[in-house]
This record gives sequence, C-alpha cells and structure tokens, in this order.
Amino acid sequence: MAVAYAEHIPASGAQIAPENLGSAQFRADHGVRYAYAAGSMYKAVASEDMVLRMGRAGLLSFFGTGGLRPDRVIAAIERFERELGDGPYGFNLLAGGDNPAKEQEQVELFLRYGVRRVEAASFVRPTPPLVRYRLSGLRLAPDGSVVVPHRVMAKVSRPEVARSFLAPAPPETVGELLAQGLITSEEAALAARVPMADDLVAEADSGGHTDQRPLVILLPDTVRQRDLAAREFPAAARVRVGAAGGLGSPEAVAAAFVLGADFVLTGSINQCTVECGTSERVKDMLQEAEVHDMAIVPAGDMLESGARAQVLRRGLFYPARANKLYELYRRHSSLDDLDPATADQLQRRYFRRSFEEVWQETRAHYARVDPDSLARAEHDPKHRMLLVFKAYFVQSIRLAMSGSQDHQVDYQINCGPAMGALNGLLRGTPRESWRERHVDELAELLMGGAARLLSDRLRAMTLPQCP
Repeated sequence: MAVAYAEHIPASGAQIAPENLGSAQFRADHGVRYAYAAGSMYKAVASEDMVLRMGRAGLLSFFGTGGLRPDRVIAAIERFERELGDGPYGFNLLAGGDNPAKEQEQVELFLRYGVRRVEAASFVRPTPPLVRYRLSGLRLAPDGSVVVPHRVMAKVSRPEVARSFLAPAPPETVGELLAQGLITSEEAALAARVPMADDLVAEADSGGHTDQRPLVILLPDTVRQRDLAAREFPAAARVRVGAAGGLGSPEAVAAAFVLGADFVLTGSINQCTVECGTSERVKDMLQEAEVHDMAIVPAGDMLESGARAQVLRRGLFYPARANKLYELYRRHSSLDDLDPATADQLQRRYFRRSFEEVWQETRAHYARVDPDSLARAEHDPKHRMLLVFKAYFVQSIRLAMSGSQDHQVDYQINCGPAMGALNGLLRGTPRESWRERHVDELAELLMGGAARLLSDRLRAMTLPQCP
C-alpha cells in the first residue's frame, strides 16, 4: 500500500504545511493543530505546566501519573479542567504488573473524574481495568455507529502487543466485567465493534523502558499489523499508528512520516525545557548530552524480569550500579548471601545507610501499597533482597528530581539519544540553554522543519517538463 506522508501533496514548487503532515483524522479527533503529541513521563516529569503549555498551543500531551498519590492526580485533573476545559490533554495509565490494584485504582479515579484520554504504557495485553475504561460509556449513535467516550493511545514495541490493541476487548474479560457489574449489558454488547485503542505508538529506541527496536523496522511493521488486522476486523483500519523514539531533529520526524506514521510522539527532548517537572540540575546535565551519552540498564520497577531501560550515562555512577544490583540479584539468594565487602560497599556507597534501615522504610511502604508482596518478603529472603534493591532505583529517581548536589552520581535520568540530537541542532543558537526551550516551541521546530525538508525533497524529485 502506498503511503503519503502529508494529507495533500503540493504541486511542484509549493510548500507542505506542518498542519498537513500525518493523519487529518488524528488532528480532528484530538482537536489539535499538528499530528504530534508529547508523551508522559513518570512522577510528573511530564508536568502540569507542560500539559497546560501544550494544550494552550492546541497540541496534545499526557500528564505523568506514574508513581503519584491519588490526591496529586486529582489536583492535576481539576487544574486541567479549570484552565483547559475540553482542550487536548490526557493522563498516563501504567500497567499494574505485580500490583494490579494500583492500575485498578487509577482507572476508577479516571472514570470518577471524567478523564477522557489515556496513554497506556507497559501493557503486554489489555487488562480488565483497561478494558473497563475503554468500554465504559459505549453507546449507539443515531446513525448506528458506536460512540466511544474514552480514548486510548497504547505504546507498543512488539507485534503481538500491537495485535491485542487492534482487536476488540477479549470476550472472557468482557464477560467477567459484566458479571461483576462493572460494565452494562449495552457496553458488553458493543465491545465487539470497538478496537482496544484509537492510536498505537510504535515505541522504538526511547528513553526509559525500551526494547531498543529500530524505528525503520518497528514502525512499518506496526503499520503492517494494523492493515492485516483490518482484513478480519474492519474497525482496526481506523486505528492510527504513530512513531516514538529517537525523534530529536526535523530529519527524524520527516523520516517517521515517510515511513508511514500517522503522528509522532516525543519524550526525552521535553525534559530539557522550562516546563519539565524535574530539577534544574538534571536539565543542566541533559543540556550537555551527546547522542552517545546513554546506557541500557535494568528497569528498577521490573528488576526481577530483566526488563531494560535507557538512561543518561554521562557523569553518573547510576548505570554501573544499577547493572551490578541486577547481577547480584540474579546470583544470590538473600542479602546474607552477599560477601562482606560487597555488602559494605552497597550500604556505604549505594544506599548510604544500612540494609536494615532501607528495609524498615521499604516495609512501611509495602504495608500501605502492596501487602501481598510484603507478606512474601517476610518469608522469602530473595524477594526481600529484591525489594531492598528496588529501593535504590526509587531513591535514584527522588535524588534526580530533588536536584540533590551531594548525591548527583546516583541520579536516574531516563533519556534516549534524541536528547543529544536536539542539543546538536540547537548548539550555538538562542535555544542552546534549556531556559530558552519551551515544549510547544520544540513541536513547532520539529514539525515546521520536517515540513520544509519534505517540501525541498519533493521539489528536488520533480522532473523538468518536456518542451
């Protein structure tokens, strides 16, 4: 199938407008000027100010709810309702993993407060809470079409995950939700007509959790998955496929649209802006990053599974220490199994306190949020070691966000090479300093630059007319 990277290809000599890049339906459905979005980042790194700045510019973005208490999320919802109304914004919804109660709590909160748009991340398949969110409020329109009040943008990096979001909700899950009274009979009956997502994001070599898939392979494959799914389930044809990962320059954005993206989503580059919710010290470090200054480390929240994440490496001990903790977890059965020198190093240099002090704080936390995991740790020394080691990863995020000068080497800064690409582009310009970078202006820079590049390429490819 031929792919057009703009909804209208101009005549020879004409200019492609950034407003015409990507999917017109994406722009119409989300009420935005560009087929562009700013993705969520954990613990409100994608902050209220970032969402408000984007929304006021007529651009879509997602608030980073991961790791936040419900009262903080509620405060953000109420602020966006006051200041943006029905403007384009959404909230991150993280897969619950080993703590499904947290995901369920988030969904109940979103339904209670009328959140109409989520960015679903880290899902390997649609879960009951996510299915409930998607199906709640389904109804028939007068013309017989299905009205879907809750929009889902799902980040995917594997074909089987993409296929699960291109399909309707699993019938067994729908039946369970109906039996529990969590959806109505009408919603259950209409579920088979609605794909689980409105938008899929092919998440390539991104910051944070990553499978490090090359965009030039992942994006066309995801588009292909969509087109194949539509043969059996025609409604899947309406699902837009976007690109994320490595988008730090106009050239990269232009390439994404040529590869068939309906929209693009940025993440890492938005950390180095005035509106980002991290510390100024982190922004100073990100501003100096080059494209090669990243490292792949174990993902702290999924340490036991070996899942990987991409982080800033330059000037930090965190990447080496994160990898060491993972290797120690794999090789040892308990904290007592560590040799004395290693145990001393971890307590003095990594945690800067004793294992017992770390455990008491960890124990109090899990008693509140995940009593089942705590109960297991009380009887399983290896699981207890896992929870203690995970505390280092949590601590490293807190240190980065607070900007602690004494603990800078332990900062965890999730970031991909797009950050280095943007820095190279802006070096020597008025926007070299992050204090002169604003999240909506980066969108203008990338989309406007991509449109100019594609216009120039079209003009260069135009053959001269015969006399």
